[in-house]
Amino acid sequence: MPLLTIGIAARDVFDDVATTPEHGIGQLARTKDGRIFRYVECGATALVVGNAIQAPAQDTDHDQNTCRVTAIGATALLITTGSGSGALDANEYAEGFAIIDTTPGLGYCYRISDHAAIAASTDGAINLVPEDAIEVALTAASRVTLCQNPYKNVIQHPVTTATNVCVGGAVYPITADRFGWIQSGGVGAALIDQTPAVGQPVTSTASVAGSLAVHSAELNHVADMMVTGRNGKVLPVFWRCDS
Repeated sequence: MPLLTIGIAARDVFDDVATTPEHGIGQLARTKDGRIFRYVECGATALVVGNAIQAPAQDTDHDQNTCRVTAIGATALLITTGSGSGALDANEYAEGFAIIDTTPGLGYCYRISDHAAIAASTDGAINLVPEDAIEVALTAASRVTLCQNPYKNVIQHPVTTATNVCVGGAVYPITADRFGWIQSGGVGAALIDQTPAVGQPVTSTASVAGSLAVHSAELNHVADMMVTGRNGKVLPVFWRCDS
């Protein structure tokens, strides 16, 4: 199933040969029939076709990290990690985002290029992409929350309680730590929990890991049923993670 993309797709949808990325993580692609796909890196467990896929689970130890004085125009965001489990692995947040959550600098979102490992309770630097240099000078009063790229190290959506946002559905059993495409918009297939009605919105928070279930107001609307749901079956849905 070849893709029509904003550029040229290096690989088919049904492929995970690549062990190094051939597109930007999160790259969007479209087919001529309107379906939408995203380029992802699989996490530590291979994806299951038809399963709902989630961004990597948040790590609350990397919320509200203390900033150090960082000048306007700097491309190294200076931080002090938290105590206990606050250490950062090398490039844990590469291709992710740094959100300044406490003034000064409140509200700015910066793209992360790379960073070295930083031990807990230690001064270190988060390198930003050059185009995302610091806009408002940071001080010791500033705080930063780190966010991984939602398409990097994706996992099966967990049972009952989401640990991050749903990013789409698996269309191929991408091998652990390899790269490939998942579907995020348009007509596709999904494992269904219980019997949602045709046309009903469904959510990825269900009693079966990787499945979609009846949507309720406080949960994410990730797809719509295109047939009457049958419990435990993979059925046609209209994915809405990117539509």
